[in-house]
Amino acid sequence: MEKLLRELQHTKLHSQTRRHFLQSAGFGLGALGLGSLLGSCGTSAAESSVAAGGLKAGIPQFAPKAKRVIYIHMAGAPSQLELFDYKPELIKYHGKDCPAEFLEGKKFAFIQGVPKMLGPQGEFRQHGQSGAWISDYLPHLQTVADEITFLKAVHTDQFNHAPAQLLMHTGSPRLGRPSLGAWAVYGLGSENQNLPGFIVLASGGQQPDAGKSVYGSGFLPSVYQGVQCRTGGDPVLYVSDPDGMNRDIRKQTIEAINKINKQTYEDVRDPEILTRISQYEMAFRMQMSVPEVMDVSKEPQFILDMYGVKPGEGTFAMNCLLARKLVENDVRFVQLFDWGWDGHGTSEKDNVEGGLRQKCRASDKPVAALIQDLKMRGLLEDTLVIWGAEFGRTPMQENRNGLVMPYMGRDHHLEAFTMWMAGGGVKNGISHGETDELGYYGVKDRVHVHDLHATILHQMGFDHEKFTYPFQGRNFRLTDTEGKVIKQILA
Repeated sequence: MEKLLRELQHTKLHSQTRRHFLQSAGFGLGALGLGSLLGSCGTSAAESSVAAGGLKAGIPQFAPKAKRVIYIHMAGAPSQLELFDYKPELIKYHGKDCPAEFLEGKKFAFIQGVPKMLGPQGEFRQHGQSGAWISDYLPHLQTVADEITFLKAVHTDQFNHAPAQLLMHTGSPRLGRPSLGAWAVYGLGSENQNLPGFIVLASGGQQPDAGKSVYGSGFLPSVYQGVQCRTGGDPVLYVSDPDGMNRDIRKQTIEAINKINKQTYEDVRDPEILTRISQYEMAFRMQMSVPEVMDVSKEPQFILDMYGVKPGEGTFAMNCLLARKLVENDVRFVQLFDWGWDGHGTSEKDNVEGGLRQKCRASDKPVAALIQDLKMRGLLEDTLVIWGAEFGRTPMQENRNGLVMPYMGRDHHLEAFTMWMAGGGVKNGISHGETDELGYYGVKDRVHVHDLHATILHQMGFDHEKFTYPFQGRNFRLTDTEGKVIKQILA
C-alpha cells in the first residue's frame, strides 16, 4: 500500500512540472492538430472499446463463415517438395545441373554457382476421395485429406526468415504493423471477457526469427496484441498470487492502481492508459479462467492418446490440444509457432531426410487430431485452421560457396510453396494452384501473401479493402494496397 501511495504522490508532483504543463498546453495549441494527424489524440473506435471495459464482441461487415482462427506456423519453412507438391519429373533430374533459367537474375539466401537438382525424398500417394498427394512423411494427415484445401502455388516477396515471417503475419516485411491476429481481435473483439482474444503458443525451443512482432499489435492499441501462454508452470507469468497475498488484497490493489490510471487518463488522454487499465482487469479475471482452460488432466484418455500428449509436457502436440480448448472457450485467434523447420542440409537435424522426418513425426499426429477433434465437436465448420510457413524450398540442392552441403537440403524459395486451410467456410478436399513440372514456379492460380490475408479476413466477415485503421495521416489495412479474395476455394 505504501508503494501505491508513493506512486500517487509521484503522479501528483509530476502534474506540477514544467514538462507536464507544456505537454498539457500543447493539447490546446498547435499540438492538437499534430496529435490528430498522428492518431494519438481523440478517441477512436478501438479506444472506445477498451474504455468500455475490454474487448467487446465486435460487428463484422458481413456474415462471417469463421468465428475463430487457429493458425499453425512452422517456423523455418518445411519443404513442400517432400510433403505435398509431388513432382515425378524432379526425380529424373536428380543430381543433374540446375537449368540456367532457374538461376539467371535470381537471388537466393545461400546458393551460389550452379547447384545440382534434388529429387523428392518422400514417397507420394493419393489419399481420400479428393486424391490429394501427400507423402509418407505425414501418414496421419493423409487420413484427413478430404477436410483440407491445399494452396499449391503460394508465393512471397522475401527469402530471409525474419522479413518473410513479418510479411506472412503482418502484411509487411518491416517492423511496426499489426499482426493478423491483432487485426482479427480489433475487428471482432472477444466473446470471452475472461480470456485474451488472441493467444500465442510456441514450441520448438525458440521464438520465431522475427520475434514477438509477428504477434504484436503494431500501431493498434496494445490490448490487441497476442498474449503468449506457457505449457509448463503458470500458463502466464505471475498469474498466481504471490505468497502472503490473497485474491481480495490483489483485487483492492488493482482497483487502487486503476483509479490512479483513470485520473492520469483524464489528464493526458493517452489511449495506452486505457489499455493498461483493461489489461490489469483482464489479468485479474485470468487468474481463475486461464489455469482451468490450460489444464488437460480432465480430458478423456482417448483424446490425450489421439493427440499423443501427456499432462505436463510442453510440446507442439500439447499446444494443438490447448488450441482446441481455447477456441472451445471462445478465444478468437490462436497462433501456434513451432520452431526448427529449416532444411539447409548443414547437419543431421537440418536436412530434408532425417531432420524433416523427425519434425513431421512430432507434428503430424496432433495436427490431424486437431482437425478430427474440431469436427467431432462441431467446431470445424466455423473455425478456420491454417497451416504453413514463411516461404518454401528450392527444387535444387543447396550449396554454399560452390560446395554441396554434407546432407540433402534445400535453400529458401519465394516463388512457390504449399499452404493449406481447413474448416471455416472453405471448400474441403480440393487443391488450388499448380507449379511447373519441377516445382520451381507457380504456373496456375498463384496466391500471394496478401491474397491469403484478404481471404482470411473475408471468412471472418471483413472486406480487406474497407477494414482499416487511421494512423499517421492515412488509413492502413492488413493487405496494404494489394490482395484479392481467393473465391475459388470458398464454400
